[in-house]
Amino acid sequence: MKVTIGGPLKLAFRPWVEGLENVPAEGPAILASNHLSFSDSFFLPAVLDRKVTFIAKAEYFTTPGVKGRLTAAFFKGVGQLPVDRSGARGAGEAAIRSGIEVLERGELFGIYPEGTRSPDGRLYRGKPGGLARVALATGAPVLPVAMIDTDKIQPPGKVVPKLMRPGIRIGRPLDFSRYQGMEHDRFVLRAVTDEVMYEIMKLSGQEYVDMYATAMKRQLADAAKAEKEAEKAAKAALARAAKEQADRTKAAGERTGEGQDEQRRSDP
Repeated sequence: MKVTIGGPLKLAFRPWVEGLENVPAEGPAILASNHLSFSDSFFLPAVLDRKVTFIAKAEYFTTPGVKGRLTAAFFKGVGQLPVDRSGARGAGEAAIRSGIEVLERGELFGIYPEGTRSPDGRLYRGKPGGLARVALATGAPVLPVAMIDTDKIQPPGKVVPKLMRPGIRIGRPLDFSRYQGMEHDRFVLRAVTDEVMYEIMKLSGQEYVDMYATAMKRQLADAAKAEKEAEKAAKAALARAAKEQADRTKAAGERTGEGQDEQRRSDP
């Protein structure tokens, strides 16, 4: 996949990279990245010599039909691990187990602490469960990563990407060995996650929003739904007003006609 996908990807988009020297030549490490686009999971592995394993939603592996089988084969080929997101707790535990297994094999594990793509290009609060627990359970160093302009190349909903150069900044590894054995302390998990997010913010230059991206997506969806319902109500009100006006005009015409008939009958 690095040859068939990574090579042409680098040739076509020519991504610029800073901090490649921070990625260890061997041994486990966690790549914690911001998430702007679907293509993030392809650009980052493409610029590295080593394999990077990300987790992906299980729907990519279970969709029926020919298209579904091709999609599943593609994601397996690029090293994605399926995670069932139907239950929040179950999904989190599956992601943690998957990450630990990858790191125990001495490989690179990629994760998006925000938990989902940014809905507007800003950096959102990191979820404390997956990243911090995997880091503390394995002792693997965490490398903050900033993807630059990938949201402009392939915005959500766009299939055909725009041909432009994305950027990738890889920060120096963060060591959390001082918290070893404290992976179930929620205050420690929060502190570890916030430290990583702060480093990502410095690398990316994004505006930071102290709320979860999933919550913002719900707000945006609710606002869009309310706007759509308001537009529908406005159209219905205009239609009613137009009908009422037409009925009044028709009634006035009928009264005028009746008056004219009565006038003609009364004329000598």
